[in-house]
Amino acid sequence: MCKPFKAFFLVTILLLLFSCDQLSKEKKDFTTLFEKSNGTETPEYKDIISYYKDLAESHSSISLFSFGQTDSGEPLHLVVYNRESVFNVDEIKKSTKNRILINNGIHPGESDGIDASMLLLRDIVENDSLIEKYKNTVICVIPVYNVGGSLNRNSHTRANQNGPNEYGFRGNARNYDLNRDFIKQDSRNSAAFTAVFHTVNPDVFIDNHVSNGADYQYAITHLFTQHNKLGGKLGNFLETQMRPSIENSLEQKGISITPYVNVWGTTPETGFSQFFDSPRYSTGYTTLFSTLGLMVETHMLKPYKVRVEQTYELMFSALDFTEDHSDKIKELRANAVDEVLSKKTYPIAFKVDKEKPTELQFKGYEAEYIDSKVTTGKRLFYDTTKPYTKPVKYYNNFVATQFVKIPKGYILEQGWHKVLERLKTNKIEFTRLKNDTIITVEVNHIAEFETRKTAYEGHYLHYNTTVKRVTQDYQFRKGDIYISTNQNGVRYLLETLEAAATDSFFNWNFFDTVLQQKEGYSAYVFEDIAASFLANNPSIEKEFLEKLNTDTEFANNPKAQLDFIYKKSPHYEPAHLRLPIFKIF
Repeated sequence: MCKPFKAFFLVTILLLLFSCDQLSKEKKDFTTLFEKSNGTETPEYKDIISYYKDLAESHSSISLFSFGQTDSGEPLHLVVYNRESVFNVDEIKKSTKNRILINNGIHPGESDGIDASMLLLRDIVENDSLIEKYKNTVICVIPVYNVGGSLNRNSHTRANQNGPNEYGFRGNARNYDLNRDFIKQDSRNSAAFTAVFHTVNPDVFIDNHVSNGADYQYAITHLFTQHNKLGGKLGNFLETQMRPSIENSLEQKGISITPYVNVWGTTPETGFSQFFDSPRYSTGYTTLFSTLGLMVETHMLKPYKVRVEQTYELMFSALDFTEDHSDKIKELRANAVDEVLSKKTYPIAFKVDKEKPTELQFKGYEAEYIDSKVTTGKRLFYDTTKPYTKPVKYYNNFVATQFVKIPKGYILEQGWHKVLERLKTNKIEFTRLKNDTIITVEVNHIAEFETRKTAYEGHYLHYNTTVKRVTQDYQFRKGDIYISTNQNGVRYLLETLEAAATDSFFNWNFFDTVLQQKEGYSAYVFEDIAASFLANNPSIEKEFLEKLNTDTEFANNPKAQLDFIYKKSPHYEPAHLRLPIFKIF
């Protein structure tokens, strides 16, 4: 009789232990450091990742994945919420649900989104009504994008910012500002981000930041991608429906929001323009693939607790908008490439339209310039005891100033490995020529450009670039790369391969070796060759003499004269200033 009793007793104990273990899992405390500190602290990187690991263990709707490796040596993590468990990242790409990608900690001192996202995912998985509400949405969160900057923790580098007490540093492990790296992709972080982005293929992208600049009453501002640059029906939808809807949603929650106040060293009431997010920035990059993008910019001087809470609410408003307009967003995205290609030309440069501002009822503070107590000059002083609401001009319309004709395809000569790597990571489709082939193409030579005098994110950027175009038969080699523009990445191709585009590969120095001549001449030797060449080419001699007679500077510069003749002769190397990118129309 004792043995059965003992067995029963052991089974009972095991069941009790199992139940207690399950109970402890169910009751695991997911109160964040932000909440425990009453909105004054943000967790360290290791604790953020541990939090999400625990959340994934406790809730099957949360999954944690890692992508590649960042410059810090740590992987880039992605947290995924889906009501049905996600076991493989390919399931995200195949999903027909709404897909949202939220990026945090690109500048880790701007940690608002890090804490807000922890709260957002926890609150969804622990609330049955929210689980039901977002059953058709996959929410993907990068907990901390700039891992190296997050590990470089301090309390001093954000001199203008009101909390948290400790935070990360703006530069990454190699001191890159990652929000200037999306198109050039110098860092391992951006390569890992690209893998995340093309895996998720988000309908909506949100990047959480904190702003510097002017002072005003708002604790939160928004920076939607510039709608004219996004263009077409998608750009119109973002400007006329998405932006106003999210603004109204926040107003109903008692949160005032305004467009990002693009003002430095002066006051907002004189008016300001929308920030133009070229493809070096996150939203400028993501919209190249027809994703609706926005940055959240909370205000540096407002309390950290308020900033996090309002970031949290804005993300919920964006989720709600995406749920409510799911079919329309998917339709617009599905047709975006065809819409671009149908226009035959593509805008690569813009300027602010000064004739069509929007009027904002702006909530600011009176300001004046007063004597500095530190320097011998004046300082800008905002008087927070004197709030105002005034009509302010907001220049949120841009007009295109330069277009390029969209080619049928590009040919990239082989050997430009860094360019090819970036095409591959961005899922650009291409083929290789199977034989040596002569093809009629447009050849582009760099005509003019200027170069920045100071280093910028590891580069000396070119700008004001122009090209000379000529159509000719060109000898290509087996293995050269043909890239059709009839693909999802058409805008990426146009923004990177057209040298005059703001963030082209040329302007980011990828092709600088073509700017230098590799062969030359000795003047005393070439004098006789030049004389013979002019005698045998009367049309060039005529052009030379006309330039001598009309250009005084040229007439007084024998070296320039000889160089003119050299560059017209067959001795001048054809590869000088010639881009290794050719266009087929």
